[in-house]
Amino acid sequence: MVNLQTIEAAGARIRHSIYESPLMHSKTLSRLTGNSIFLKLENLQMTGSFKERGALNRILTLTDDEQRRGVVAASAGNHGQGVAYHGTQRHIPVQIWMPRSTPLIKLSATRKYGAEVILHGTSYDEACEAAVDHSITSKATFIHPFDDDAVIAGQGTIGLELLAQNPKLDVIVVPVGGGGLIGGVACAVKSRNTHVEVIGVQTARLPSMRMALQGEGSVGLPTQSTLADGIAVRRAGMRTLPLVRRYVDDIVTVDEDDIAAAILLLLESEKTVAEGAGAIALAAVLQSSLGHRGKHIAVLVSGGNVDVNLLARIIEQGLVRDGRRLRVRLRLLDYPGALEGLAAMIAKAHANIVETSYNRAHYGVKLNEAAIDITMETRGRAHADELVASLREAGYEFSVVE
Repeated sequence: MVNLQTIEAAGARIRHSIYESPLMHSKTLSRLTGNSIFLKLENLQMTGSFKERGALNRILTLTDDEQRRGVVAASAGNHGQGVAYHGTQRHIPVQIWMPRSTPLIKLSATRKYGAEVILHGTSYDEACEAAVDHSITSKATFIHPFDDDAVIAGQGTIGLELLAQNPKLDVIVVPVGGGGLIGGVACAVKSRNTHVEVIGVQTARLPSMRMALQGEGSVGLPTQSTLADGIAVRRAGMRTLPLVRRYVDDIVTVDEDDIAAAILLLLESEKTVAEGAGAIALAAVLQSSLGHRGKHIAVLVSGGNVDVNLLARIIEQGLVRDGRRLRVRLRLLDYPGALEGLAAMIAKAHANIVETSYNRAHYGVKLNEAAIDITMETRGRAHADELVASLREAGYEFSVVE
């Protein structure tokens, strides 16, 4: 059973081993949204996410015999790291089962913390099923990532911290996967102050908790790929669903482009690295999905373990979406100095060429022509439009590559 007392007990239990993450006010995000925005930076935890709170609380409830037999967990990354770090710190054997698609950064970190890692299956569900079976045969303790009372209570300690750090909060926005985080946070917050709204955010590709609330209970959704892989949960938890139903005010969804934009904005304006699941709460606030104005809003940045290759793609696509990266394909007469003249015109328009590709055989070019793809940095959408107009006025035949 999860209640205020068990969450307070969890807070006392884990206090000396968990970082009390800061609640930082953002002037930029406040200006953009018309609210006073505060970021709860759980991405600054030792393992890069809030997950270690629940993992540690569960580990600290183990008996001596259970500690000797070890623990098993299934994870797409963050939960596994939390169990691995705090388990091995206490000399407890730790085995983590992960799907083969787990991002390398999360896989490497889990091994670095001292756990034995087993890669199994193509999805979290397959890895979890195998992990449960192994825990039964090995008599090790299985630590569920969200559907466990001690784990939920550990995550709920964030709610206690938020109320202590800013008693004037009107709204708290929380990422939602299986519901362990929002279930614990909402229980803690509503038990202390019923006037604070608690709103969850899910990816539109896997709105398992939202659908469970709208229907008669938990339903399993088909597997979907999403930037928010940390909350890509197909089925709401049996223990978490009643908590969410009782304490959470609303759950909204956002699209993949919204998540990517939030990751990029956090990186640029707040100098904060967030993974997809870590940025999804901000994505909802930026899209005005909550409908608030003039409120004190805490946004939970739940994790920062993003794959650097994925982050590079998010940055590239974000620059294109914002008009700060423009690519055009031109037909250019193939004579000495033609490219120099084009480059001079682009320089005069104060754009910067970052990549070129020259082709004399494809795209239907004539014998005296060449096709050239030019990628340029611009100051934004208006500047990109000015550059396109300048190319058109200069008589160049071209198309914008979307």
